[in-house]
Amino acid sequence: MIDILIVEDNKELAGLLCDFLRGENYTVSAAENGEKALSLYERYGARLIVLDIMLPGTDGFGVCKKIREESNVPILMVSAKTAKEDKLCGLDLGADDYIEKPYDIDIMLAKINGIFKRRYGSDEISDGDIRINKVSRTAYKNGVPLEMTAKEFDLLLLLMENKGRTLSKEYIFNQIWGSDSFSEQQTLTVHIKWLRQKIEDDPKSPKKILTVWGVGYKYESV
Repeated sequence: MIDILIVEDNKELAGLLCDFLRGENYTVSAAENGEKALSLYERYGARLIVLDIMLPGTDGFGVCKKIREESNVPILMVSAKTAKEDKLCGLDLGADDYIEKPYDIDIMLAKINGIFKRRYGSDEISDGDIRINKVSRTAYKNGVPLEMTAKEFDLLLLLMENKGRTLSKEYIFNQIWGSDSFSEQQTLTVHIKWLRQKIEDDPKSPKKILTVWGVGYKYESV
């Protein structure tokens, strides 16, 4: 599942918004018309849709109505239409918010961040291309689900929740396996290796999960 689906027929504007949001560590896809937007959403899903109203073919109102038949995904409508009836129509169809063009990019980002905080809030932790959901116990890299064992997930969660802090091997082992576990600390080394293979671009030269020699490990933002 991607973070944000941008539905905008102005390719230059869509490209700029995609680049900006990717710079804010969101995974983003774009569609230039309503039909493609519906196809992309059906295939990949999205956690937020930024939806222009004036589109070729099926307009934004039609897209919003169709999506609301089967999903409560947050929808942020965008349009140069400023009439009260247009705003009311969008909100009545189920849009969560409405922003007028031309918009300030900082205002747009604040609205997007606000939607994510209200809807997904403390249930998720993200850093760079890695995102984990504590409720569903799922992890993603660049929006792609990662296959993880329960211990690998617990280990990644512990490290990300303590980003920038060096955690001793003893502390990590006791938190994940328990002080009375029959496992040995070598198990931690093996799990760190497996985790690096899943989240690092180059597991042999890790940038996220770093070894602090003689102490333990820490998670760093890249």
